[in-house]
Amino acid sequence: TCRATGEDKNMSSNENKQATLAPSEQTSTVKRLFGFEKEDISWHRLVCLLNRPTDPASLGIFRFLFGMLMALDITQERGLSHLDYKYLDGAPVCRFPLFNFLKPLPMDWMFFVYFVMFLGAVGIMLGCFYRLACLMFISTYWYVFFLDKTTWNNHSYLYGLIGFQLTLMDANRYWSLDGLRNPRKRNAHVPLWNYTMLRTQIFIVYFIAGVKKLDADWVEGYSMKYLAHHWLFEPFKLILPVEFINLMVVHGGGLILDLTAGYLLFFDATRPVAFFFVSYFHCMNSQLFSIGMFSYTMLATSPLFCYPDWPRCFFGRFPEFLQPILPFISPPPIPSSSCVYPNPPSGSGEQQEEAHAAPKPTTPSFKHKFRAIFTILYIMEQFFLPYSHFITAFTINVNTDSEPKQISAQTFGRGITGLVFTQSRRWKDHGDMLKQYATCLSENLPRFNISDPEIYFDIWVSINDRFQQRIFDPRVDIVKADWSPFQTNSWLMPLLVDLSPWRTKFEAIEGTLDNQTEVVFIADFPGLYLENYVSEDLGNTSVQVLVGQVNVEMMDEKKNYSLQPGEKMQIPAGAYHKVYTVSEGPSCYMYIYVNTTEAELQKNFTKLSELQEKVRNGTETEPLPPELQPLITGLDDQDSDNSVIDPVVRLFLKRQERMQEVKKRREASLIERFQRFASKKYYSIRRGFLMTAIALRNLAVGLPPLEQLTREVAYANMKEPETETSQDEHLKDEVGHGEL
Repeated sequence: TCRATGEDKNMSSNENKQATLAPSEQTSTVKRLFGFEKEDISWHRLVCLLNRPTDPASLGIFRFLFGMLMALDITQERGLSHLDYKYLDGAPVCRFPLFNFLKPLPMDWMFFVYFVMFLGAVGIMLGCFYRLACLMFISTYWYVFFLDKTTWNNHSYLYGLIGFQLTLMDANRYWSLDGLRNPRKRNAHVPLWNYTMLRTQIFIVYFIAGVKKLDADWVEGYSMKYLAHHWLFEPFKLILPVEFINLMVVHGGGLILDLTAGYLLFFDATRPVAFFFVSYFHCMNSQLFSIGMFSYTMLATSPLFCYPDWPRCFFGRFPEFLQPILPFISPPPIPSSSCVYPNPPSGSGEQQEEAHAAPKPTTPSFKHKFRAIFTILYIMEQFFLPYSHFITAFTINVNTDSEPKQISAQTFGRGITGLVFTQSRRWKDHGDMLKQYATCLSENLPRFNISDPEIYFDIWVSINDRFQQRIFDPRVDIVKADWSPFQTNSWLMPLLVDLSPWRTKFEAIEGTLDNQTEVVFIADFPGLYLENYVSEDLGNTSVQVLVGQVNVEMMDEKKNYSLQPGEKMQIPAGAYHKVYTVSEGPSCYMYIYVNTTEAELQKNFTKLSELQEKVRNGTETEPLPPELQPLITGLDDQDSDNSVIDPVVRLFLKRQERMQEVKKRREASLIERFQRFASKKYYSIRRGFLMTAIALRNLAVGLPPLEQLTREVAYANMKEPETETSQDEHLKDEVGHGEL
């Protein structure tokens, strides 16, 4: 049997306080800090340590919160509310599963899959038929996850891992319906490895994210540069410049927090500080990014690092009349066969009496040893996976780590637009998905009398403010290209990291330009060329070489011009040209141009704004012509198609309306914002459940008449009146003239 070494930080803090040790038995520093002695690292005692009886309260609360958040996530980020758009039967859509043999079920059956997943999440939350609920959730969750790589992100992967872990744990021992049905499960001890695995998983989430942030792009402040302009950082702008906020608060603060959060959460002395900063961090992230329930899930994991009995202490402070509906605070946990109980420490008096009341000592069995081995192997595997890229060679440089990047891209497919037969653009940055997309196109194009197509992609990206560059070889027919996840693919172009120092020069060059002049920085590989068309809207366009040597071919003139570093030439508007890289290494050049149409539009907007102001304050005495009358009367629905109104005036007034709507939303009170948020979520969840009910009815009794089905779907699609005029998605860049 295992020898007791006294209580520790992972046991009940109440029980911990009851133990009074003799001077010779004072707790060592190692035990105070980590909860175990150095001697516990030996195999036998390690098995006893990982299977040590622990209070189930904290684990039960986390189970409830995780199940609740996953139930909400299914209707939101998992896509239940718009599932019919994604899996519409008969639609020729290219999909990107992890394994090509994986196919979506018919639409009504996909709703059934999501229904099973939702029931599993609710079962986890309530602790009802817990093990079955976990299997229902993770089986359907991983199926949906593997079905579409375009929706992958770190936290979706984390949800699946936590669901898998909970399946193996005894998280239904506290505040669960299973406990009401089975007294042996109610308030029973859980083995320590349940907490160890979850705590380590969350530690890895923080720590590996911090390690990944040690790359040059993050440390130098390029990865999330745009965030410093978000309204959440307005308080910092009172004392700090934007550049300093970007470098020290956004990037420096994120790096330090991720590297230290796991350690700070573990130790008693630093845990309150960690709670404050990680809570602030995740609350900010919930507003900065569209990441569904991830911020709230991470907030729910923080209490796992507290003493396991914290819910008993917390809910014990509530009024007595609320106790029947709250998690119970007494009696103490009962013994469980999942745990290994040690021999009580030798002593006399009160300790002897407590020893008689203690559970009977047990010897580690095969299941205890197996669970200990599994816990250790799982933790090792989770530390290994973030650095396992050498196993597969297909991941290109655009996506080599878990940190977010700023990626702007242009996609050119010869004779094919970049969104044919697909609902996502994420495939364009990943070699494996590009191959899947090309294969799908080759299978669908014969329907349109295009047999044996050759498909080439010319995709340009700018990663974290670098040069625009190709990531795939445009000379390779991707349909026939060799592909294997376990070998290097020659048609994947490398990221030109050697040119990264040019980013500081970009800022200097951009600083010399006026507000109406724009610049695009290009890098290309030897032997390739960029075919470009200069729109007639762009005036005074020139190309200037920064590195290497290029030949510029003016296709209309049928002339070639050779350019060396520092040399530039004017490019006529309304014509095609090609820029060939003829140097031995990559060439770098920049286009400088003025959007004359936008510049003229800005001048007209300024004049109209001044005229409108004069009319309003009475300084304009001349009557306005009919085409300018809407400056006074406004633009109603009937005016939208009125050919008498000047089109510039119509554009000006629509822009004013949108800007006023943006201002109204930004200045809305917290109550108004909450009402708008709650209304949006209500109608989204409502649609998901109504469409699920329709699908289940179809599976049970068959399809109704088309007229009835149309009415049912129309009812499910009903939205609040304001939604129809909502401009949220279109007003993020209201001053960017998206109407152009």
